[in-house]
Amino acid sequence: MDRPEYEEPTESGAADAGQLAVGSYASYADAERVVDYLSDQGFPVEHTVIVGRGLRSVERVTGRLTMWRAAGSSAISGAVLGALFGWIFGLLDWVNPLIAGLLLMLYGAVFGAVVGGLLGLISHALTGGRRDFSSVSGIEADRYDLFVDAEYAAQAGDLLDTEGAPGRGLETGF
Repeated sequence: MDRPEYEEPTESGAADAGQLAVGSYASYADAERVVDYLSDQGFPVEHTVIVGRGLRSVERVTGRLTMWRAAGSSAISGAVLGALFGWIFGLLDWVNPLIAGLLLMLYGAVFGAVVGGLLGLISHALTGGRRDFSSVSGIEADRYDLFVDAEYAAQAGDLLDTEGAPGRGLETGF
């Protein structure tokens, strides 16, 4: 792997302006832990940037989506939304004769669950079986590089090279 940099380094190893990479880590948690370590050592962390490299979209399949599961999850969402609206109506006394806020919240939850469940059934039926699974999408990186403003890069490097420090991560050419 080549050494990631925002700007080309000079012969002394420091960029004229911009930022230099001081470490590269396999996970975001590792990079975050390094910034936390630098902060604990009194380093001005406002001059650091964590950059994800090799980004890719990942979709994790969480299970099979049946018609009843689609209706159930929509019913739960509808019940929560209905309860919230019912509570607000009761809180602001928008319904006359005055009905207790908790009773309106209960009515809203029941109404929201029924409407949400029906909408979940209909929307799942309209897909025609093209997407019969549920999933969670996200973006992941191959590695996370830690960049520091050029004027602070040497200080950050020295802190990361001390004994007991988390180190510079994946690459050794820093």
